[in-house]
Amino acid sequence: MPSLLVYGTYGYTGRLIANEAVSRGVNSLTVAGRDGERLSTQAAALGVDGRVFDLETDDVAAHVREFDVLLNCAGPFVETADTLVDACIETGTDYLDITGEFPVFERLRQRDESARDAGVTLLPGVGFDVVPTDCLARYLSERLPSGDKLTLGIKGRGTPSSGTARTLAGLAGDGGVVRRNGRLVNVPAAFRSRRIDFGDGPEHAVTIPLGDVVTAPRSAGVESVEVYAAMPPWMARAMATADSLAGLLEIRPVERSLSWLLEAILDGPGDRELAEGTMTIWGEIRERDEPSRRVRARLRTPNVYALTAHTAVGAAERLLAGRSDGEESADRVPPGFQTPATAFGSEFILEFAGTDRELLETPRDSDDPDRTVPGSEADGGCH
Repeated sequence: MPSLLVYGTYGYTGRLIANEAVSRGVNSLTVAGRDGERLSTQAAALGVDGRVFDLETDDVAAHVREFDVLLNCAGPFVETADTLVDACIETGTDYLDITGEFPVFERLRQRDESARDAGVTLLPGVGFDVVPTDCLARYLSERLPSGDKLTLGIKGRGTPSSGTARTLAGLAGDGGVVRRNGRLVNVPAAFRSRRIDFGDGPEHAVTIPLGDVVTAPRSAGVESVEVYAAMPPWMARAMATADSLAGLLEIRPVERSLSWLLEAILDGPGDRELAEGTMTIWGEIRERDEPSRRVRARLRTPNVYALTAHTAVGAAERLLAGRSDGEESADRVPPGFQTPATAFGSEFILEFAGTDRELLETPRDSDDPDRTVPGSEADGGCH
């Protein structure tokens, strides 16, 4: 029977994922991490096996070898992914994680060939970022295959977990990134703004550096990608000034103190927010040489963390099922670097409760450049 190892399960998101896996009856589940006391308590409460090992000091491959699929929930993933991917490629274990960090996606993309040679699937981003955005990008490209410029927008509110906050703190001051004509380009934080209609009228949004700048070219065949987040102008200005903190945050004592503080004061959304919170993703694909030819759509999902628990376990179940019938199974996700949409298709996101998608505009609607489909917005432009 195929077996699943989930590493980093006693953090906020890891706990949600472990609980979801148990509630869905995932067989041969083992939880893992480096803190023996916390791990043993969790494993006993869940009624599953626990395994303690440290990514820096232990023989990671020896601990991973017996498992068919590994799901990494230990962030920041820029610090954990490489070691676990090394172990997975060595042992023939499929790799999943819930990162949203674009440098991790890019590093794993560059390991596509070695993973294919080893018969290993590398599938990062099976949480909120990038499952819904990646599936929406694929959906848009299926309706306009000639589109080569993708814009995504995200809107939501909520309390971050300490792990998410530490990741954001680690990225503070690093600026942003977009994809232009097939190349990743570093840009200032919040360097561009536009108006996006998430369903209640146009709202101010600014560019943010999410993993779609790496995944969307593969899943949607686009050459240019920008990702925006809805936020008021004052918050965007504060985000832009974070560049000046880069040197401060790189000082080790400051970094350690900030991580400790975030761990102490944040533990993610409460039960009510988890159950009632929602997110909205807006997307547009267009032809660069004929901007009036475009497709727009919106996707609504549950709370980020609730959705991540569902999609991460759902992705793990898919990989386990592909393993159950042997290496040549028709259901096996191909080896090498994959995105959620290339692995499971654009409809994958709609398998989960609380998600719905709305097509706003098609190329036929765009023949009249002054026409806007009800519910969509006129071009907001960029500044």
